Amino acid sequence: MATGMDNWTLAAPEIFLAAAAMVVLLVGVFRGEKGADLVSWLCVASLGVAVFLVLRLDHGMAFHDLFLVDAFTKVMKVLSLLAAGIAIVMSRSYFLRAGTWRFEFPVIVLLATLGMLIMISSNDLMTLYLGLEMQSLALYVTAAFQRDDARSTEAGLKYFVLGAVASCMMLYGSSLVYGFAGTTSFPGLARGFLAGQASTGAVIGLVFVLAGLTFKVSAVPFHMWTPDVYEGAPTPVTALFAVAPKIAALSLIVSVVMGPFRPLLVQWQQILVAVAILSSLWGAFAAVRQENIKRLMAYSSIGNMGYVLLGLAAGTEEGVRSVVVYMIIYLAMNVGTFACILSMRRKGAMVERIADLAGLAQRQPGMALALMLFMFSMAGIPPLAGFFGKLNVFLAAINAGLYVPAAISVLASVVAAYYYVRIIKVMYFDEPAEAFDRPVERDMAVVMLAAALFLFPIFPVFQAPFLDGAQAAAKTFFGR
Repeated sequence: MATGMDNWTLAAPEIFLAAAAMVVLLVGVFRGEKGADLVSWLCVASLGVAVFLVLRLDHGMAFHDLFLVDAFTKVMKVLSLLAAGIAIVMSRSYFLRAGTWRFEFPVIVLLATLGMLIMISSNDLMTLYLGLEMQSLALYVTAAFQRDDARSTEAGLKYFVLGAVASCMMLYGSSLVYGFAGTTSFPGLARGFLAGQASTGAVIGLVFVLAGLTFKVSAVPFHMWTPDVYEGAPTPVTALFAVAPKIAALSLIVSVVMGPFRPLLVQWQQILVAVAILSSLWGAFAAVRQENIKRLMAYSSIGNMGYVLLGLAAGTEEGVRSVVVYMIIYLAMNVGTFACILSMRRKGAMVERIADLAGLAQRQPGMALALMLFMFSMAGIPPLAGFFGKLNVFLAAINAGLYVPAAISVLASVVAAYYYVRIIKVMYFDEPAEAFDRPVERDMAVVMLAAALFLFPIFPVFQAPFLDGAQAAAKTFFGR
């Protein structure tokens, strides 16, 4: 494993994205608003190049061990880059119709993605905070991107205020850990805790660090921003929030608890189990009465994070593998669903009510079929991929002896299936409402088709590379 200050090539994707962001920003400035399309495609191409660079990276540490690259970080980086690229592609037609398509948006997403990559490769609490803030500052802007829309402005303000509180909590926790452990380095913390130097102050610091990170994945009790921000933010931004930042933050939680804090398994396992149970229950019951599909997806994401954190709470290789597999499937389910939501338009205006889907099967059977597959997968209906994602998580928890939390999460999943099936019932059995605009944009149709194909186990060619990566990623923490 390579290490040292000179091995800067391990940060090649981050360096490339930083340079690309500056270049495309200058292109946008000189081309003006007419260059928005060019800038967006340049950003997507830059993310594609970054994926290529990530896949070619060696494993090792750089910058005095502040930065880490291994199989786990590579898999999570690829997922974050894919999610960001898809979000940019899906945003173009939405902002064009709204008259707010400006070149700044894809550049901001590119900068947010740079922060996500730094987060994922963090090997020190200082690097962790740097990446987290770089991501967060860019995402605050995207939430309020439509400045003339009161809902968007409100969403941005709420996200900023609550995000700042969460960042302060995490920074305070990091200072406690440093004060009681004497280092912010992940390897240094692990060595100290293995030697029995885990003081009460360090454990309290861990609680604050986890509190800040659980805010980023919208887990209970730090979920309060999610429904309002999901509903108020522009729909492509909601799609971005639903996947890329969650993947980055969750990978950071995995790196923290399975890395430096792994010797404190008993302490953090209790925290994660409690957060997982509360999240899965809240995500199931709070969504039952929702009429806005974006708010419903917000509660769905809260519930899904509960299932993922339950798998991580197992503290085993099987648990980490189930987390990575679940996030891969979660990415496909969510981008496909939001492609359908972005296609819900009447006379050029977006509609977001579940009742507006009435009779969709008769008027647009292809879109109805795709949305039905995504809903069934989220509900965990076999043989779709969502079923296997939940099965892996629950089995990991059961094999780790977490019988009661696993049983509660299974019951929550059954309750959550109600509101997913309800959407299918509205599409196929309710009296037809006014038809949506046709045709569906080509980019949305491609995203729907690709996501739907990925969720079928009969298409292993799409899934095999990701599943192999998940297996390698899980071994990372147990082969050290």
